[in-house]
Amino acid sequence: MTTRLIVETREIDPVDDLLAYADPDRPLAWLRRGDGIVAVGAPVQISIAVPAGRGPLRSAIIAEQWRELASAASVDDAVGLPGTGLVGFGALTFDEGSNADSVLIVPSMILGKSGGRGWITRIAPEGEELPADRPDATIDPTPYGPHWAGTVGPGAQTPEGHRDAVREAIRRIGAGEASKIVLARDLAGTVPAASDLRRLVRELSTGYPDTWAFAVDGLIGASPETLITVQDRTVTARVLAGTVGRGADAADDAAARAHLGSSPKDLDEHAYAVRSLLDSLAPHVSAVRSDETPFLLELPNLFHLATDVAGELSEGESSLDLVGAVHPTAAVAGTPTPAAMAAIREIEPFDRGRYAGPVGWIDADGNGEWAIALRCAQFEQGDGDIRVTAFAGGGIVAASDPDAELLETRVKFRPLVDALA
Repeated sequence: MTTRLIVETREIDPVDDLLAYADPDRPLAWLRRGDGIVAVGAPVQISIAVPAGRGPLRSAIIAEQWRELASAASVDDAVGLPGTGLVGFGALTFDEGSNADSVLIVPSMILGKSGGRGWITRIAPEGEELPADRPDATIDPTPYGPHWAGTVGPGAQTPEGHRDAVREAIRRIGAGEASKIVLARDLAGTVPAASDLRRLVRELSTGYPDTWAFAVDGLIGASPETLITVQDRTVTARVLAGTVGRGADAADDAAARAHLGSSPKDLDEHAYAVRSLLDSLAPHVSAVRSDETPFLLELPNLFHLATDVAGELSEGESSLDLVGAVHPTAAVAGTPTPAAMAAIREIEPFDRGRYAGPVGWIDADGNGEWAIALRCAQFEQGDGDIRVTAFAGGGIVAASDPDAELLETRVKFRPLVDALA
């Protein structure tokens, strides 16, 4: 029997630092330029987890479970902004066959801020008091813990191993198995026990304000790549594929821009990613439109080729349904997708878990914001130090160079490695 939730959202004065209210050990947050939503404290009301072994229907199972939960909920939303009302925070695996769990978490309380307005959402099962009506409830901020530093080094894939993997991908592409294969490598390490992980989220959020800074079930990062956004049935997405590191000065930046904008390898990689997204959206979205040529997206440490896509959502669909339809895109898997996924499983010496998978939120009407979990790491609490595994990757095409691809991963690791330090 589906749990019937009672949901109430009320406007409050905007909170300056939303993260100060999150759980230091397991923050639950979605932020961009200081706006966004965070779960207040540690209690979790509902956790929809689809474990390993459920096969290729994992994303569809979560979408259907959310539809049932949302349709049974009683929602009193006096604010009506994106992120208000009933909201679930989600992190799904990259590969449906992963050994990691895909999760969708509904917290007891959510604080939000957008466009100078603030709100609080309180959620409880029918028949129970809403949080903050209970005598033991609190919505006070929690002081940040002391600064900490983590250490990471090569994981299952060494730098030389990554070069070899790139060579193998190029061989397969030359043999006609695929046009593009996206390969990643990992870093592994630890951070001290009882570290306040909100500090990492805040560092990423302030250092990379144009990305989506997220924390969901131990997955923490700052993604520049929107997978799907749905608001009032309008669908938007941004494709990023093709990357170059920024230079040391304005002249170097100009040279990097010129190289990326004229590079056949990067332009081909980007075109594959755009076509993959458009093909996946077509059965679910009408009036799809996209930029004819990519633009250059500037981040603090690199440039990306970017293309924006928009359309109108079909009746009965939700942002989670679209996530299941479009993931994995060519930007994180390759082209054609089945062949690229098969190559990734054979070439990479690790399970990506939720890296490069969908991360974001969904509301009771199916609206939501979903990014691809990039520039991120998975944190695993234990009895001692907290284990951390970070990932970075790049698209391999026929013209790829193993040394250049390794350098690209180092550039992409930098935001997280710097924040950990």
